[in-house]
Amino acid sequence: MNTHDDALDESLRENPTTTGNSQPSVRESLATAARKAGIGQVTPGEAPTGVALLAAIGGVRGIVESILPGLLFLIVFTLSQTLLVSVLVPVGVATVFVLWRLVSRTPVTSAIAGLIGIGASALLAIVSGRAVENFVLGFYVNAAWIVALTVSLLVRWPLIGVIVGLLRSEGTLWRSDKAQFRVATITTALWLTLFSARLIVQLPLYFANQAQWLATSRLLMGLPLYAAVLWVTWLLVKAVYSPRKSSDSAEDSPSS
Repeated sequence: MNTHDDALDESLRENPTTTGNSQPSVRESLATAARKAGIGQVTPGEAPTGVALLAAIGGVRGIVESILPGLLFLIVFTLSQTLLVSVLVPVGVATVFVLWRLVSRTPVTSAIAGLIGIGASALLAIVSGRAVENFVLGFYVNAAWIVALTVSLLVRWPLIGVIVGLLRSEGTLWRSDKAQFRVATITTALWLTLFSARLIVQLPLYFANQAQWLATSRLLMGLPLYAAVLWVTWLLVKAVYSPRKSSDSAEDSPSS
Protein backbone atom coordinates (compact mmCIF):
# COMPACT_ATOMS: atom_id res chain seq x y z
CA MET A 1 0.00 0.00 0.00
CA ASN A 2 2.84 2.42 0.84
CA THR A 3 4.59 1.76 -2.48
CA HIS A 4 1.37 2.38 -4.38
CA ASP A 5 0.78 5.69 -2.57
CA ASP A 6 4.35 6.89 -3.15
CA ALA A 7 4.15 6.01 -6.85
CA LEU A 8 0.84 7.77 -7.19
CA ASP A 9 2.12 10.90 -5.45
CA GLU A 10 5.25 10.96 -7.64
CA SER A 11 3.18 10.53 -10.78
CA LEU A 12 0.91 13.40 -9.82
CA ARG A 13 3.86 15.67 -9.11
CA GLU A 14 5.28 14.94 -12.56
CA ASN A 15 1.91 15.25 -14.30
CA PRO A 16 -0.06 18.04 -12.64
CA THR A 17 -3.70 18.57 -13.59
CA THR A 18 -4.74 21.43 -15.84
CA THR A 19 -6.01 23.36 -12.82
CA GLY A 20 -2.64 23.07 -11.06
CA ASN A 21 -4.09 20.99 -8.20
CA SER A 22 -2.83 17.41 -7.74
CA GLN A 23 -5.19 14.63 -6.76
CA PRO A 24 -4.93 13.56 -3.11
CA SER A 25 -3.37 10.18 -2.42
CA VAL A 26 -5.44 7.29 -1.09
CA ARG A 27 -3.91 7.80 2.35
CA GLU A 28 -4.68 11.53 2.32
CA SER A 29 -8.28 10.83 1.32
CA LEU A 30 -8.67 8.34 4.15
CA ALA A 31 -7.08 10.76 6.61
CA THR A 32 -9.49 13.48 5.53
CA ALA A 33 -12.42 11.12 6.07
CA ALA A 34 -11.08 10.19 9.51
CA ARG A 35 -10.78 13.87 10.51
CA LYS A 36 -14.42 14.42 9.54
CA ALA A 37 -15.56 11.43 11.62
CA GLY A 38 -16.50 11.81 15.26
CA ILE A 39 -13.17 10.58 16.61
CA GLY A 40 -11.36 13.11 14.42
CA GLN A 41 -12.75 16.08 16.35
CA VAL A 42 -9.97 15.66 18.93
CA THR A 43 -6.37 15.17 17.85
CA PRO A 44 -5.05 11.99 19.53
CA GLY A 45 -2.94 13.03 22.51
CA GLU A 46 -5.00 16.14 23.25
CA ALA A 47 -7.59 16.39 26.01
CA PRO A 48 -11.19 16.06 24.80
CA THR A 49 -13.58 18.88 25.62
CA GLY A 50 -17.32 19.31 25.80
CA VAL A 51 -17.16 21.59 22.77
CA ALA A 52 -15.35 18.91 20.79
CA LEU A 53 -17.91 16.30 21.82
CA LEU A 54 -20.73 18.58 20.71
CA ALA A 55 -19.00 19.10 17.37
CA ALA A 56 -18.45 15.35 16.98
CA ILE A 57 -22.16 14.62 17.25
CA GLY A 58 -23.07 17.39 14.83
CA GLY A 59 -23.63 20.34 17.13
CA VAL A 60 -27.07 21.39 18.33
CA ARG A 61 -28.48 21.10 14.81
CA GLY A 62 -27.02 17.63 14.39
CA ILE A 63 -28.54 16.51 17.69
CA VAL A 64 -31.97 17.80 16.65
CA GLU A 65 -31.69 16.18 13.21
CA SER A 66 -30.65 12.88 14.78
CA ILE A 67 -33.23 12.65 17.56
CA LEU A 68 -36.35 14.49 16.36
CA PRO A 69 -37.50 12.12 13.55
CA GLY A 70 -37.35 9.06 15.80
CA LEU A 71 -38.96 10.93 18.69
CA LEU A 72 -41.82 12.11 16.48
CA PHE A 73 -42.39 8.57 15.21
CA LEU A 74 -42.65 7.33 18.80
CA ILE A 75 -45.04 10.12 19.84
CA VAL A 76 -47.28 9.95 16.78
CA PHE A 77 -47.47 6.15 16.73
CA THR A 78 -48.17 5.97 20.47
CA LEU A 79 -51.00 8.49 20.21
CA SER A 80 -52.54 7.43 16.91
CA GLN A 81 -51.47 3.83 16.29
CA THR A 82 -51.61 4.84 12.62
CA LEU A 83 -48.69 3.53 10.58
CA LEU A 84 -48.88 5.83 7.56
CA VAL A 85 -48.92 9.07 9.53
CA SER A 86 -46.29 7.82 11.97
CA VAL A 87 -43.70 7.13 9.26
CA LEU A 88 -44.52 10.09 7.01
CA VAL A 89 -44.14 12.72 9.75
CA PRO A 90 -40.40 11.92 10.20
CA VAL A 91 -39.97 12.03 6.41
CA GLY A 92 -41.52 15.50 6.34
CA VAL A 93 -39.29 16.69 9.18
CA ALA A 94 -36.17 15.29 7.48
CA THR A 95 -37.17 17.12 4.29
CA VAL A 96 -37.44 20.36 6.26
CA PHE A 97 -33.93 19.77 7.63
CA VAL A 98 -32.56 19.46 4.08
CA LEU A 99 -34.32 22.65 2.96
CA TRP A 100 -33.14 24.44 6.09
CA ARG A 101 -29.53 23.58 5.31
CA LEU A 102 -29.91 24.60 1.68
CA VAL A 103 -31.36 27.98 2.66
CA SER A 104 -28.70 28.59 5.32
CA ARG A 105 -25.98 27.37 2.91
CA THR A 106 -24.55 24.85 5.35
CA PRO A 107 -23.27 21.36 4.44
CA VAL A 108 -26.24 19.31 3.36
CA THR A 109 -24.76 15.84 2.82
CA SER A 110 -25.62 14.43 6.25
CA ALA A 111 -29.17 15.79 6.06
CA ILE A 112 -29.71 14.24 2.63
CA ALA A 113 -28.31 10.91 3.83
CA GLY A 114 -30.67 11.08 6.79
CA LEU A 115 -33.63 11.82 4.51
CA ILE A 116 -32.77 8.89 2.25
CA GLY A 117 -32.51 6.54 5.22
CA ILE A 118 -35.74 7.75 6.81
CA GLY A 119 -37.54 7.63 3.47
CA ALA A 120 -36.37 4.09 2.71
CA SER A 121 -37.37 2.95 6.21
CA ALA A 122 -40.80 4.52 5.83
CA LEU A 123 -41.27 2.76 2.49
CA LEU A 124 -40.42 -0.61 4.02
CA ALA A 125 -42.93 -0.03 6.81
CA ILE A 126 -45.70 1.08 4.43
CA VAL A 127 -45.18 -1.79 1.98
CA SER A 128 -45.07 -4.42 4.76
CA GLY A 129 -47.80 -2.83 6.84
CA ARG A 130 -45.68 -3.33 9.98
CA ALA A 131 -44.35 -0.40 12.01
CA VAL A 132 -41.30 -2.37 13.17
CA GLU A 133 -40.04 -2.54 9.58
CA ASN A 134 -39.24 1.15 9.97
CA PHE A 135 -36.14 0.07 11.91
CA VAL A 136 -34.81 -2.74 9.71
CA LEU A 137 -32.21 -0.65 7.86
CA GLY A 138 -30.64 0.26 11.18
CA PHE A 139 -30.09 -3.42 11.89
CA TYR A 140 -28.10 -3.80 8.69
CA VAL A 141 -25.98 -0.73 9.48
CA ASN A 142 -25.14 -2.09 12.92
CA ALA A 143 -24.43 -5.53 11.47
CA ALA A 144 -22.05 -4.03 8.90
CA TRP A 145 -20.11 -2.26 11.66
CA ILE A 146 -19.99 -5.47 13.69
CA VAL A 147 -18.48 -7.35 10.75
CA ALA A 148 -15.92 -4.62 9.99
CA LEU A 149 -14.82 -4.24 13.61
CA THR A 150 -14.67 -8.00 14.20
CA VAL A 151 -12.55 -8.58 11.11
CA SER A 152 -10.18 -5.76 12.11
CA LEU A 153 -9.68 -7.41 15.50
CA LEU A 154 -9.20 -10.89 14.06
CA VAL A 155 -6.51 -9.73 11.63
CA ARG A 156 -4.88 -7.67 14.41
CA TRP A 157 -5.50 -4.33 12.72
CA PRO A 158 -8.02 -2.85 15.17
CA LEU A 159 -9.97 -0.17 13.35
CA ILE A 160 -9.54 2.57 15.96
CA GLY A 161 -5.76 2.18 15.70
CA VAL A 162 -5.94 2.54 11.92
CA ILE A 163 -8.03 5.71 12.26
CA VAL A 164 -5.72 7.24 14.87
CA GLY A 165 -2.69 6.41 12.70
CA LEU A 166 -4.30 8.29 9.82
CA LEU A 167 -5.17 11.25 12.03
CA ARG A 168 -1.59 11.56 13.28
CA SER A 169 -0.04 10.78 9.88
CA GLU A 170 2.03 8.08 11.58
CA GLY A 171 1.07 5.14 9.44
CA THR A 172 1.52 1.87 11.32
CA LEU A 173 3.83 3.06 14.11
CA TRP A 174 1.06 2.39 16.64
CA ARG A 175 1.31 -1.36 15.92
CA SER A 176 4.86 -1.52 17.27
CA ASP A 177 3.92 0.28 20.49
CA LYS A 178 2.40 -2.18 22.96
CA ALA A 179 0.39 0.42 24.88
CA GLN A 180 -1.04 2.02 21.75
CA PHE A 181 -1.86 -1.35 20.20
CA ARG A 182 -3.58 -2.46 23.42
CA VAL A 183 -5.68 0.72 23.57
CA ALA A 184 -6.55 0.39 19.89
CA THR A 185 -7.74 -3.15 20.58
CA ILE A 186 -9.73 -2.17 23.67
CA THR A 187 -11.44 0.81 22.03
CA THR A 188 -12.26 -1.18 18.90
CA ALA A 189 -13.78 -3.87 21.11
CA LEU A 190 -15.73 -1.13 22.90
CA TRP A 191 -17.31 0.03 19.65
CA LEU A 192 -18.00 -3.58 18.72
CA THR A 193 -19.82 -3.96 22.03
CA LEU A 194 -21.92 -0.86 21.29
CA PHE A 195 -23.17 -2.10 17.92
CA SER A 196 -23.65 -5.64 19.23
CA ALA A 197 -25.65 -4.40 22.23
CA ARG A 198 -28.00 -2.55 19.93
CA LEU A 199 -28.84 -5.73 18.02
CA ILE A 200 -29.06 -7.84 21.18
CA VAL A 201 -31.63 -5.47 22.66
CA GLN A 202 -33.53 -4.44 19.54
CA LEU A 203 -33.87 -7.66 17.53
CA PRO A 204 -36.05 -9.38 20.15
CA LEU A 205 -38.31 -6.31 20.18
CA TYR A 206 -38.51 -6.47 16.39
CA PHE A 207 -39.49 -10.13 16.36
CA ALA A 208 -42.02 -9.46 19.13
CA ASN A 209 -43.52 -6.67 16.97
CA GLN A 210 -43.02 -4.10 19.74
CA ALA A 211 -42.70 -0.93 17.66
CA GLN A 212 -42.98 1.52 20.56
CA TRP A 213 -40.35 -0.21 22.69
CA LEU A 214 -38.14 -0.58 19.63
CA ALA A 215 -38.41 3.14 18.90
CA THR A 216 -37.58 3.93 22.54
CA SER A 217 -34.52 1.68 22.55
CA ARG A 218 -33.32 3.24 19.29
CA LEU A 219 -33.46 6.68 20.87
CA LEU A 220 -31.70 5.63 24.08
CA MET A 221 -29.04 3.51 22.37
CA GLY A 222 -28.48 5.95 19.55
CA LEU A 223 -26.85 9.35 20.04
CA PRO A 224 -26.49 9.23 23.88
CA LEU A 225 -24.67 5.89 23.85
CA TYR A 226 -22.59 6.92 20.82
CA ALA A 227 -21.45 10.10 22.60
CA ALA A 228 -20.54 8.15 25.76
CA VAL A 229 -18.46 5.57 23.88
CA LEU A 230 -16.77 8.31 21.85
CA TRP A 231 -15.78 10.16 25.03
CA VAL A 232 -14.30 7.02 26.60
CA THR A 233 -12.42 6.32 23.37
CA TRP A 234 -10.91 9.81 23.41
CA LEU A 235 -9.79 9.41 27.03
CA LEU A 236 -8.19 6.02 26.44
CA VAL A 237 -6.40 7.17 23.31
CA LYS A 238 -5.15 10.31 25.07
CA ALA A 239 -3.59 8.16 27.79
CA VAL A 240 -1.11 6.54 25.40
CA TYR A 241 -0.51 9.25 22.81
CA SER A 242 1.56 12.36 23.43
CA PRO A 243 0.48 15.65 21.83
CA ARG A 244 1.81 16.25 18.33
CA LYS A 245 5.14 18.10 18.40
CA SER A 246 5.34 18.75 14.69
CA SER A 247 3.31 18.36 11.54
CA ASP A 248 5.90 16.15 9.91
CA SER A 249 4.63 12.74 8.91
CA ALA A 250 6.36 9.80 10.52
CA GLU A 251 7.64 6.92 8.46
CA ASP A 252 5.63 3.71 8.52
CA SER A 253 7.09 0.90 10.60
CA PRO A 254 7.15 -2.68 9.34
CA SER A 255 3.89 -4.43 10.14
CA SER A 256 4.14 -7.05 12.83
